[in-house]
Amino acid sequence: MDDLTQLRVHIQDFVATLTMDAPPVNALTRTLNDELTLALDRISELDSVRAVVLTGAGKVFCAGADLKGRAEIIRGPGDLPAHSRRTRECFHAIRECAKPVVVAINGAALGSGLAMVASSDIIVAAETASLGLPEVDVGLLGGCRHAMRLFSHSRLRRMALTGMRVKADELYRMGIVEAVVAPDALLDTAQGIAAEIAAKSPVSTRMGKHTLNVIEDMSLRDGYRYEQDMTAQIGKTDDAKEAQAAFREKRKPVFTGR
Repeated sequence: MDDLTQLRVHIQDFVATLTMDAPPVNALTRTLNDELTLALDRISELDSVRAVVLTGAGKVFCAGADLKGRAEIIRGPGDLPAHSRRTRECFHAIRECAKPVVVAINGAALGSGLAMVASSDIIVAAETASLGLPEVDVGLLGGCRHAMRLFSHSRLRRMALTGMRVKADELYRMGIVEAVVAPDALLDTAQGIAAEIAAKSPVSTRMGKHTLNVIEDMSLRDGYRYEQDMTAQIGKTDDAKEAQAAFREKRKPVFTGR
């Protein structure tokens, strides 16, 4: 993916590490937005990737929308709806990526950055990390619906209406992040979890993530019925048969993704 300018992509041992690199604060520019969407769509169809790590370069994960570049993008009729569509599709590209996404929050994740975090599958944070919705201070809204997947009613509204940030230790106390680690241990921690995922059957993790996305908004009865149906489909795959054979034979399974 050498055609990307604000997103670094490194693939090793079935794990793709995506590093947002749009100095000084990784604001979600038009370029970064489009490159994230493109990279995640490509990764969805790459057999060489089974899990993704998403992080930011520098001291900030993502400071939110690129307000400075907004005037250049929104100039006339139709520009705002197009911009809004591109932005929300970027978040959906994370959520709908066929491969599980582990997000490593290296610093502040604000507004759009918080929406990226909430769209991922597993979250780890550096001690310097924080989540916030500061749009109230510039007369806007952003990421509240995504944040509802992470925060309670009262805390979310306090964040949205006051701009308060929630720091890493509080995120861990609330059960929002899996771990809080020193900044220099963050990437290793996230990549370790991604490696665990990559060691599983890629067809199982792909179908498992898809199922989790689908049943999230279903009723208990309909959701579990759907999950049962998907379990039956997974059970018919070569990987499922290999996993069961390896279990019986007490050996490490060799998955083919079929």
